[in-house]
Amino acid sequence: MIYRIVHRTTYRYKYPVSVGNHVACLKPRSSPRHQLTRSELCIQPAPATRTERRDFFGNLLCFFTVQEPHRELLVEARSEVIMKGKRPAWPQPVLAWEQAVSSLPDDHSAAGLDAYQFRFESPRIRLRPEFASYALESFTPGRPMTEALLDLTARIHRDFRFDSKATNVRTPPEEVFKKRRGVCQDFAHVQIACLRSINLAARYVSGYLRTHPPPGQPRLVGADVSHAWLSAYCPDIGWLDLDPTNNVVPSNGHVTLAWGRDYGDVSPLRGLILGGGAHTLRVAVDMEPLDS
Repeated sequence: MIYRIVHRTTYRYKYPVSVGNHVACLKPRSSPRHQLTRSELCIQPAPATRTERRDFFGNLLCFFTVQEPHRELLVEARSEVIMKGKRPAWPQPVLAWEQAVSSLPDDHSAAGLDAYQFRFESPRIRLRPEFASYALESFTPGRPMTEALLDLTARIHRDFRFDSKATNVRTPPEEVFKKRRGVCQDFAHVQIACLRSINLAARYVSGYLRTHPPPGQPRLVGADVSHAWLSAYCPDIGWLDLDPTNNVVPSNGHVTLAWGRDYGDVSPLRGLILGGGAHTLRVAVDMEPLDS
C-alpha cells in the first residue's frame, strides 16, 4: 500500500503581515511500519530564506522566513509513504511492568538511554498522584507490561469522551482528566502522564490516520485528519504504539509524522509574525491510498 498525504495549512490575517518567521514539522518519519519515499513543502508567498535541520528527537524541521507583506500564508506538505505490509504482532506478555521500571535506570544501551529521557515531566505534562492512581488500576502487582498497557488504553477510551469543543491546544492534562473530555492530543497527553507518573517511559507521537467513509458513500477529500497517539518503552522489546482515542494498536492506517516529549515538541507549524492582527486558521489533510 502506498499513501499520498497532502497536509494544507492556511492562515488568513486581518491586516498585512510584514515579516513572518516559521518552523514546519511536516515531513513524515520512516518507521518499522512505513518508509517515506517522497516529500515536498510548498509555501506561498515564497520565503526569502529556507533551511532544514533535524531536531533533538530526529524530526526534520523546515525553517523559513517570509519577508514580503501578505494577508494569507499557505503551507502545503505533500508526501508519499510505502506501508511495509502487516503490522508486527503485538508482543506476548512476558515482562512484569515493575521490572520495566526497575531495569530502565541501569540500561546504558543507546535505546535505553534514549528512552530514559521520556520518564520525566515535560513542559505540557506534569506528574501527579491522580494520574498514578488511575494508571495503577491497570498496572496491578506483577501484571505483564504489555497487558497492562492495553488495559489502560482501553480504559481511557471508555472513560473519556471525544469532544472537539471541550479543550484547545493549550488545555493541560489535569483539566482533561477532570472533564473526561477532549481530543486525540488530550488523550495521548493523559496516558503519557499516567505512565510517567508510575516511572514508565512514554513519548508523544503525531501523525496521520486514514479514515473510512460510511458504506456506499464516496471518500471525501480532506476528510482524513492529523492525529496523535503515544509510544511506551518496554525493555527488550522497544517502543510500543498505543492509540487511546480509538483503542487500537496503530497499524497500516497510521503514519508517523514526528515524536517528542509532548505536543509542544512536534507542533506542525509555529512561528512569530510582525503585524497581522486577528487571523483565521484552516487545516485540511488528505490521505489517499494510491493503489486504489
